[in-house]
Amino acid sequence: MGAITLGIVGFGVMGERLAGAALSHPDIRIAGGWDPSPRAAARWREVTGAAPFLPDADAVIEACDVLYIATPPAAHIPLARRAFKAGKAVFLEKPLATDLDEAAAFVAEAEEGRARAAVNFPMASSPAVEQVSRWRRDGHVGAPLRLDIVTDFARWPRHWQAAAAPWLARRQEGGFTREVLSHFLFLALRQLGPLAVVSAAVAYGDDDAAETAMAAELRAGEIPLSVSGTVGRIAEDEQHSWTLSGEAGAIRLRNWSLAERLQDGSWQPAAEALSNAEMRPLVLQRQLSKLRALVEGKPQDLATLREAFEVQAIVERILRNGAM
Repeated sequence: MGAITLGIVGFGVMGERLAGAALSHPDIRIAGGWDPSPRAAARWREVTGAAPFLPDADAVIEACDVLYIATPPAAHIPLARRAFKAGKAVFLEKPLATDLDEAAAFVAEAEEGRARAAVNFPMASSPAVEQVSRWRRDGHVGAPLRLDIVTDFARWPRHWQAAAAPWLARRQEGGFTREVLSHFLFLALRQLGPLAVVSAAVAYGDDDAAETAMAAELRAGEIPLSVSGTVGRIAEDEQHSWTLSGEAGAIRLRNWSLAERLQDGSWQPAAEALSNAEMRPLVLQRQLSKLRALVEGKPQDLATLREAFEVQAIVERILRNGAM
């Protein structure tokens, strides 16, 4: 099989990033894209050159082998269902939907129909996550005792998300718990197994604004998880840490790309550690290689619809149970 064809619906930051990566991937060809925004159409031409900007989402579905859905969440499931009906594979952004019941029904339908689908959790292809996993396999953590996740922002949405603020800044679809914390919960799910919410507290902004602070206690079996996030308490754009402590030691993932191990009382980075800016292109290329495998029905470890639903269910329970 030659290069697979990728269609993109939604050309905000995420659509632009994947399109840019696809242009340099030897096994991917961009079939076309669409976004209702005239500014997105202009950006499409700047980023992709001669790749077609098509008249609507159905034209993109018809043209491609796999549809990447990078729209606001409310459009994810309707677009995915149309792509499945046309026999196409689907690569979705998270969350799956704005309604948890709708997401559950969609996942059940897709599983019953053996749909080719995956969700864009880049940690499935992160070299830093691979390093964290190697440390665990090599016994540097031992039996896990607790997991701590901290995610903080100077502002929300982040400055590079300003164009998406009409939905990212609102409670119904946006907020950092859905947009960012979900990635770290996905990593927790893969490392420790199913998660359950014990308690949560969430502070919201004015009117229909998204959350400004969140704290929750979770469990993965008998392992306690502490999760917290804030907006406006740090000067840096964002800071994140995912720290797993065990009987033999502690490891962490910091600021997306830095795998670190606690040694002699201080955190030491992996020898091959890269900054997030350096690592992101590598991760996107790996995601695209796995996407080709998905289209061809070959084994790959992209995030499944079921995993994405389990993460979304935890996120929504935090936001619902913790509302103040």
